[in-house]
Amino acid sequence: MGDTLILMEGIEKTFPGVHALKHCYFELKAGEVHALVGENGAGKSTLMKVLTGVYTKDAGRILYKGKEVEVPNPKAAQDLGIAIIHQELHLMPHLTVAQNIFIGREPRKGARFVLDEKQINQKAQALLNMMNLDLDPKARVGDLTVAKQQMVEIVRALSFRSEVLIMDEPTSMLTGTEIDELFRIIRELRDRGVGIVHISHRMEELKQISDRVTVMRDGRYIDTVETQAVTIDKIISMMVGQEIYETARSLPLETKSEVVLKVRNLNRGRALKDISFELRRGEILGFAGLVGAGRTEVARAIFGADPIDFGEIYVHGERVQIGTPNDAVKFGIGYLSEDRRRYGVLPTMDVETNIIAAAFEKFTSNLGWVNKPSCHDAAQTQVDELRIKTPSLQQRVRYLSGGNQQKVVMAKWMVRDCDILICDEPTRGIDVGAKSEVYKLLNDLAESGKAIIMISSELPEILRMSHRIIVMCEGRITGELTAAEATQERILQYATKRESIARH
Repeated sequence: MGDTLILMEGIEKTFPGVHALKHCYFELKAGEVHALVGENGAGKSTLMKVLTGVYTKDAGRILYKGKEVEVPNPKAAQDLGIAIIHQELHLMPHLTVAQNIFIGREPRKGARFVLDEKQINQKAQALLNMMNLDLDPKARVGDLTVAKQQMVEIVRALSFRSEVLIMDEPTSMLTGTEIDELFRIIRELRDRGVGIVHISHRMEELKQISDRVTVMRDGRYIDTVETQAVTIDKIISMMVGQEIYETARSLPLETKSEVVLKVRNLNRGRALKDISFELRRGEILGFAGLVGAGRTEVARAIFGADPIDFGEIYVHGERVQIGTPNDAVKFGIGYLSEDRRRYGVLPTMDVETNIIAAAFEKFTSNLGWVNKPSCHDAAQTQVDELRIKTPSLQQRVRYLSGGNQQKVVMAKWMVRDCDILICDEPTRGIDVGAKSEVYKLLNDLAESGKAIIMISSELPEILRMSHRIIVMCEGRITGELTAAEATQERILQYATKRESIARH
């Protein structure tokens, strides 16, 4: 490691009703990968947003290469050589991959207002080739999966040739192969003297990629340690202030329980091919597969978010027609999207409104009068039970941490009391403490008779939580395993098969 690039001392930041950062400290050296960890709401992302000019600090000082600087806006950070990849995507869906990478820095030809599209695409292709990414620079970003959009964010940040690169949960939607490739690039950047801040809730990544770890808790700096000199258990203990156990084993399933959802021969273009399965009362049915396998497409088709070409859906034994999400909700189906910010929450609305949004008619009389005390009580119950960290029910959801936003989405469907709950990456971007709570909640729901589809890219999570596991590859179901049969190796074997195999 080289000289100190970034030194943040005594950083304070307050939002309405929330003291987000309390006298925080952080140091980043040239040529190091520095992990920044803590539970959701600990202040990690807020501290980095102060460094990159997204937020202005209320107190403290920032030194860049030994010189005190002010970072009033993101452009000032970029000019200093500081780039960030945010946890929530900040892309323009109507533009192409190349246009998103070079937005505001587009090469031009002739008159200043004429963009050189050919050069833009060539430069983008060179960056994509460097990362070994199979992405078309001319592809519209809105047509990409969340995982591929995340990779576009990474390429855009790298395009600034920054000396400081901040990655906020960059691997949360990547496959093992994509993570390996990302880590290769991170190591190359580190070896060239770039200082890299790696924010992640995946504890196993720390030993693989980081040189030092800084722990935050409740908006405060706790400690900085050498990665190889500390155990993961110790880091987790520092994060939560106590020992915690991430594992929450699922309960045995009565195999003769009622089939609440049956899907037969579901097809949608090239995305879904002859999808058939059953979901039983009290079951957690895991969906595994590599990015692009079609898992999310299955969920969106069942929920009516995407149209199907043909196929049959049965709920409680009766064939139903689901053309819109409203239809799905009426049949007792809830859906937690993998992209909570776009499809899960209303970020400009308050916590209470978000929680009751899917069940608003429960609190409205025939004459249209809203029972505000009942709304308040229902929302407060969910905040208490799910331990949502918010100063009040009137706090706008946009000010909550990612993990607490996810809990708000779950609370919404708890109030709706759906019989069938589809959870697409329910622990994406959530810390170990919150994961444990989500696991317990899903198990409690299954025990109470709810039927749950759980889509996850984390194989240990799928193995831990599922009664059965369906594996997909390229839009097809290629394997079905019981919990007793399933192993990581077997799931990966089926996840790379293009043709369906015999069900177990």
